[in-house]
Amino acid sequence: MNRLLQLLAALAFAAFAAPALAVLNVFASVPEWGALAEELGGEQVKVYTATNALQDPHHIEARPSLIARARRADLVVATGAELEVGWLPLVLQQSGNARVQPGKAGYFEAAQYVRMLEKPARLDRADGDVHPGGNPHIQTDPRNITRVAAALAARLGELDPANAAVYQARHKAFLGRWTTAIANWERQAAALRGVPILVQHKAFAYLEDWLGLKQVAALEPKPGVEPTIAHLSEVLAKLQQQPVKMVLRAAYQNDRASLWIAERARINAVALPFTVGGDEAAKDLFSLFDDTIQRLLKGAQ
Repeated sequence: MNRLLQLLAALAFAAFAAPALAVLNVFASVPEWGALAEELGGEQVKVYTATNALQDPHHIEARPSLIARARRADLVVATGAELEVGWLPLVLQQSGNARVQPGKAGYFEAAQYVRMLEKPARLDRADGDVHPGGNPHIQTDPRNITRVAAALAARLGELDPANAAVYQARHKAFLGRWTTAIANWERQAAALRGVPILVQHKAFAYLEDWLGLKQVAALEPKPGVEPTIAHLSEVLAKLQQQPVKMVLRAAYQNDRASLWIAERARINAVALPFTVGGDEAAKDLFSLFDDTIQRLLKGAQ
């Protein structure tokens, strides 16, 4: 009996002394931040991504399933800059989860940590889907991922101090690989500097800034407004004076306008993955940019 009591006491002590095995539940609004959270968190996080690469992140339904996921989240990671304004505020409100409301430690906006481009001089809904804080598609420049990663690793450690050292170690390892990868991508993409392009939607400002691509025109007459044949014809006429090499669109966008202009202007129509999962090759953050660079180089030929 004494031996049994000793064994039970030892088990009780082991259970008391063992570290907690709880996982941090992360709700990511878009795939790039889900992938980054997994890179930084490893086994310490369980990541749910609310959208996929073939969905327009501006226009998502605030489904009950998303509300239920947000209700259980310890951390919500969003782009911000009104990218998710049409659905995420409602999801958070309906979740009733006080931990992840804006202003709380459990709510993280990536756009707060980067230099925003294309801030509008005026705000008028007649100008289309204008974002007051600037262009929200920050993930197309890997240097922005670097900045967001540092802030996100710190936030993970703040919410889970017992594993703060783990998050910092994973961030250091990620940063080393990411810095090397950026140097390789920039070396591969040197020939793209100054290449003139069209874009279907003004979604590539940060990619253009990083690689030195020169946007001549957008197929959408206003952000978020589908182009008419009349507008596309105007763009086509402009190309007579300012030739371009290719027209870019994101994987989630309809290809009709891009193919129409590409056929008539005799240029390449290039669909970029835009985020993790945008095509079969873009399986994570590293392969996302591997694939993006190769598609751009091929399109510029």
